[in-house]
Amino acid sequence: MDKILRKGEIKRTTRETDISIAVTLDGKGNANIFTGIGFFDHMLTALSVHSGISMTIKVQGDLHVDCHHTIEDTGIALGQAMYQALGDKSGIVRYGTAYIPMDESLAMASLDLSNRPFLVFNAQFENQSCGGYDLCMTEEFFRAFAFNSGMTLHINLLYGSNDHHKAEAIYKAVAHALKTAVSYNSDGTTLSTKGVL
Repeated sequence: MDKILRKGEIKRTTRETDISIAVTLDGKGNANIFTGIGFFDHMLTALSVHSGISMTIKVQGDLHVDCHHTIEDTGIALGQAMYQALGDKSGIVRYGTAYIPMDESLAMASLDLSNRPFLVFNAQFENQSCGGYDLCMTEEFFRAFAFNSGMTLHINLLYGSNDHHKAEAIYKAVAHALKTAVSYNSDGTTLSTKGVL
């Protein structure tokens, strides 16, 4: 099967955020990311590098309010870019599951690029934030990402004590599950009894 370079590009401007995102699914995990939130940049870089999906993400948000709009809107736009890059999703493995340890923390992510968006998120954090990143926004980011990319996504933090490690394990688990799901299957067919996703 001839493989085309799968790309998505989204520009999204509201009164709260101005976002430009480009993704290449068949890239090398090159990350060029600036959101104005250092810890979020760190997490998105991990998502890019570990999934092998090259991402350019530039965000200007109303951080004088808080980080909520910047993080959620980035999830929306990144999901839309992923949806665009995946096209009709034919020929992909579709499913991916990964367990990722980060020191004392262990996270699991399982996903289906099904066009039936859903999020199950089971994770607790002890602190309010890591730097300028509110940890409660982890769930909001992945909800926006899943619903705008057409992904069923289950995230379970099995255990951990350090909130930085817990969040990083989650992002990396999603990345490795994505890496499997977006890869091509052996015969190029659509993995669905319906024939389409």
